[in-house]
Amino acid sequence: MPLELIEIETEAHPRSAIIVLHGLGADGRDFIPICDELDLSAIGGVRYVFPTAPEQPVTINGGYVMRSWYDILGVELDRREDEAGLRKSQQAVAAVINTQRARGIAAERIVLMGFSQGCAMTLLTGLRYPERLAGLVCLSGYLPLAASTEAERSGVNADLPVFMAHGRSDPVVPFARGKAACHALQAIGHPVDWHDYPMQHSVCPEEIVDLNRWLLKTLA
Repeated sequence: MPLELIEIETEAHPRSAIIVLHGLGADGRDFIPICDELDLSAIGGVRYVFPTAPEQPVTINGGYVMRSWYDILGVELDRREDEAGLRKSQQAVAAVINTQRARGIAAERIVLMGFSQGCAMTLLTGLRYPERLAGLVCLSGYLPLAASTEAERSGVNADLPVFMAHGRSDPVVPFARGKAACHALQAIGHPVDWHDYPMQHSVCPEEIVDLNRWLLKTLA
């Protein structure tokens, strides 16, 4: 089924879109305040798109039903992955991108952005999307299905720019997992703009400033 969406346009007839994927247990409203702090007026109108993940049981939380892009089977995120759930959400997120293109925004003007689980979905979907995107924003997350990334990624997105940010004391997605994702992407040719901050599993003001600068450059 299609994902529930919230859309906010900074001007009529925007030329660019930023699709923002929330983390585990949140919903599409979670990052609206963060995006409200961005000033991208120099590149014209932007459509922010905030999808909401479906509800499903999450194993690591005792099977509690919550908003989740895929199941988390254990604390070792790379040892046991819910590949079927990841692939299903990949299709749903790709459909959101397709809809924005059908509404007149070119693929190369679309940024895919995500936090935590949403970061994992950003990397999974964005690297494999068949049309060239503008870039990926990956906040406090990791690279899912890492072993298949190079073989499965789209040739047109083989050098896609990536903004990555992580808290140095993150207790949810360890800092080392974020750095490993950065190194893995750099090893296969992606220009990664890496930032880390003295924070836990969150977003800080300095991060928003750095992200704003990167978006202005990427969507110029």
